Amino acid sequence: MLDVRFIRENLELVRQKVSAKGYELDWDEFLNLDQERRQLQIRLDAIRKRRNDLSKQIGLLKARGEDSSELRKEADTISRELKELEAGEKQLAFRIQTFLSRIPNLFHNTVPIGGPENNKVIKTWGDIKRFDFKPRTHWEIASSLGIIDFPRAAKISGSNFALFVGLGARLERALYSFMLDLHTSKHGYKEVFPPFLVNSASMFGTGQLPNLEEDMYKLRDDDLFLIPTAEVPVTNMHRDEILKEEDLPIYYTAYTACFRREAGSYGQDTKGLLRVHQFDKVELVKFVLPETSYDEHESLLSDAEDVLQALGIPYRIVLLASGDLSFAAAKCYDIEIWSPGVEKWLEVSSCSNFEDFQARRANIRFKRKGAKKTEFVHTLNASGVALARLVAAILETYQTEDGKVIVPDVLRSYMGVEVIG
Repeated sequence: MLDVRFIRENLELVRQKVSAKGYELDWDEFLNLDQERRQLQIRLDAIRKRRNDLSKQIGLLKARGEDSSELRKEADTISRELKELEAGEKQLAFRIQTFLSRIPNLFHNTVPIGGPENNKVIKTWGDIKRFDFKPRTHWEIASSLGIIDFPRAAKISGSNFALFVGLGARLERALYSFMLDLHTSKHGYKEVFPPFLVNSASMFGTGQLPNLEEDMYKLRDDDLFLIPTAEVPVTNMHRDEILKEEDLPIYYTAYTACFRREAGSYGQDTKGLLRVHQFDKVELVKFVLPETSYDEHESLLSDAEDVLQALGIPYRIVLLASGDLSFAAAKCYDIEIWSPGVEKWLEVSSCSNFEDFQARRANIRFKRKGAKKTEFVHTLNASGVALARLVAAILETYQTEDGKVIVPDVLRSYMGVEVIG
């Protein structure tokens, strides 16, 4: 959430950046609401002052044994008026808060302006593998090896779900175990295992609500949502808390299943593991000082890259343009891996800096040594990394002509085998 004073003092800048991010808002409504709030505040301050003055005068008259009935009548009238104005103030504050909640985060000055066509590839790693045979798709490989059962997944849950079986299930477990071990032992993250259901306050805090509610799975009878990413519960661990400067930075990593309604239902892009409603992911979340957040952003990206380098999967890093950024992100790198069977770059990580946007919504603050006032922390997160598409790329990259799959070296101790066949 943006600071209302910043919006008021930089309205044209905010308008331009919000528009460049693809959002159109009624700024006249904001100006009218803000003006109404300020006028109401002036009226409230005057009435409260008059009430306090009357209270003192009535007290003096009573002390002298004099009649205070007229002043008490005026005080009663003022009390009724104040009650009505305070009710109006509460309604007005709600309208302003609703408007502010729909304003996306502003993007960093290093972000390209425009839509997805203006995204910039800033790095590539690894050589795309060339085969002496026509590589098969991951769903063809998985079906022939009996490690992912798509028909039974559809029978159980419907389209865009996967049922991992045997060594397929072991591969899935090996991957998130390997990633958690890497991030905790090498990168300094503390592992947590959060709930997979969160309340609406948590979804609001990280920016999924109110704008993205249609993409989420919501329980009918409870104020609970299935998490779209571990970013939501992990970031909200410190909601409404004041941290100490010496506690920062804080790094967390978490494995969770993730649930999203947004997967499409048509075309080649929905086959196999390319778009699924449920997938496993290891998430990386940081709480940092404002002055260090962009250095922390680069190191966060490096931590996610380490996973793919260890697995030997070619990838590229894409700096997203303003119109392709998420609602809450100020800057984001996408990591895309090459999947040779489908001949596509597949996104497996979004590495985002939210600056203080989420912290304002979730009221996550810190206090510097010797300071009287608190400040908002900066929050960041990245997938470290998402599994469904990573499994697809591993199966397609390490396939052999005779239909087997070579297990990457770093996974063999977790898998207990060198070849899936």
